[in-house]
Amino acid sequence: MNKTILIVDDDIDYLFQTRLKVEQFGFNVTTAESQKEAEKIIEISKPDLAIFDLMMENDDSGFILCYKMKRKYPDVPIIIATAVTAETGMSFDVTGDDERRWIKADLFLDKGIRADQLLREINRLLKI
Repeated sequence: MNKTILIVDDDIDYLFQTRLKVEQFGFNVTTAESQKEAEKIIEISKPDLAIFDLMMENDDSGFILCYKMKRKYPDVPIIIATAVTAETGMSFDVTGDDERRWIKADLFLDKGIRADQLLREINRLLKI
């Protein structure tokens, strides 16, 4: 398969667990623990897909990373995995035109997604 997935999250436990899952699916994985670290990775390499946490150094770190990724690599699908709905009651999605205009992610997933669902969404976005 040899597809590389970039996973960015400041929750080290979540990052480790997600990395293990995605590697078990057969993908190569690159990780970053912050928006800043992820920006450096994006500068030098193009992943096949990215999974970003929403709230890291800033409440909108995930949105900023989406914007920067899409500007540099418009064809890379992006998943935002977030606990923001559970934590704040705010929810986002990318089904409406208004949201798609400013949210550059292809999919929102709540953290705690089952492995089989995650694999299905990754394969759908990568068209595997």
